Amino acid sequence: MPTYDFTRRARRPSDPDVVVVGAGLAGLAAARVLAGHGLAVQVLEATDRIGGRMATRELDGFRLDDGSHLLNTAYPEPRRALDLDRLELRPLAPGVLVHSAGRRYRTGDPQLTTARQAATRAPLGSPLDKARLGSWLGRLAATPAARLQSRPETTAARALAGHGLAPRTVDGFLRPLLSALLGDPALGTSSRIADLVLRSYARGRLCLPAGGIAAVPAQVAESLPAGTVRTGVRVTSISADGVETAAHGRIDAQAVVVATDARSAADLLPGLRLPDFHPVTTFYHAADRSPLGEAVLLLDGDRPGGQPPLVSHSLVLSELHPSYAPAGQALIATTVLGRRAFDAGGPAGLEPAVRARLAELYGASTAGWQFLSVRHLPDALPAMPPPHNLRRPVRVLAGLYVAGDHRDTSTVQGALVSGRRAALAALRDLGLPAGAREAEAAA
Repeated sequence: MPTYDFTRRARRPSDPDVVVVGAGLAGLAAARVLAGHGLAVQVLEATDRIGGRMATRELDGFRLDDGSHLLNTAYPEPRRALDLDRLELRPLAPGVLVHSAGRRYRTGDPQLTTARQAATRAPLGSPLDKARLGSWLGRLAATPAARLQSRPETTAARALAGHGLAPRTVDGFLRPLLSALLGDPALGTSSRIADLVLRSYARGRLCLPAGGIAAVPAQVAESLPAGTVRTGVRVTSISADGVETAAHGRIDAQAVVVATDARSAADLLPGLRLPDFHPVTTFYHAADRSPLGEAVLLLDGDRPGGQPPLVSHSLVLSELHPSYAPAGQALIATTVLGRRAFDAGGPAGLEPAVRARLAELYGASTAGWQFLSVRHLPDALPAMPPPHNLRRPVRVLAGLYVAGDHRDTSTVQGALVSGRRAALAALRDLGLPAGAREAEAAA
């Protein structure tokens, strides 16, 4: 389409050049790129806080991260866009713990040599089977991402059966790990996405900021000029030259970037594809002492009746960093996947069953644990079934753009990249050149 004629209307001196709707990670990333090129940007957020689904709440001295967010040090966009040292990332212990058939075992440490992985006591098949797993993860880590994206595409569940790995290896490690990392217990996600996620797992470390997951969007927001973000401003309709708000009138602009969650974006942009979603429910418990002496991802590898387990994974957050809990207390976060409906008691009504399962997973009594809170996000993660386009269009028309993890991948990586892609598309239409390296990285 031809470049939009931005000179066709008069603008008030207070009008911004660009309005970004939504102060989640994608919107903040888009605003930073636009502001970095000298444009006046206003980010309008309907709620009273920034970050979208990347939220951290304080409760009686406990730090509760919403959702099931884990960063990976191998993601390229966070390394490019964030100051990881200032985030004080705290890595999880290498590998994972898996509970299956009444026992716990450690596996999946990509830092171990193939020979050492073959010698582990994890019940994942013969030493040769475990060596094949180590060798396969090593090859995956060394494979360029572009080559993985060009592979034939199916579901992650079907692809797992085609890697030549022993069924015990798949069911005892890869299936529960992928379910946790993708938020998809049925593993209906695109096999290409699963390969990229496993590649990042094999190349990097899972981690969280010491200050909670909300520290990520907060850092991006801090880089914006003062007054850029306005909270409590709900946008009711949009056009290529401005937005209407519920209580703050019309705000004119040369361009508008819609960077809300997928459902809100579809409401503002009729005709925009609305994906399915994976729900995530997180339970928080406090204990007088930690059930584990390390911050390691504990996966439930059992599949009762061939179905996904009640609990996907659990993590002692206070082992990651002591500030997650008051002195002398432990904070345990437990994730349940795939639950859309609950009995009359709602998500909290599931807590006794979750607590009972945690006693088995940790091998410790949970009777004295305090139930702190539960957070249910029905639209936590946009689903990515095959065929999945990793670069959905961000340009609706000249002057109107859309960003969010639903345009790329349902990860921190995808949210950041989508925000930058939308900003670069706006810059092109505005006739402002973007840096070659920046444009290449977003391609």
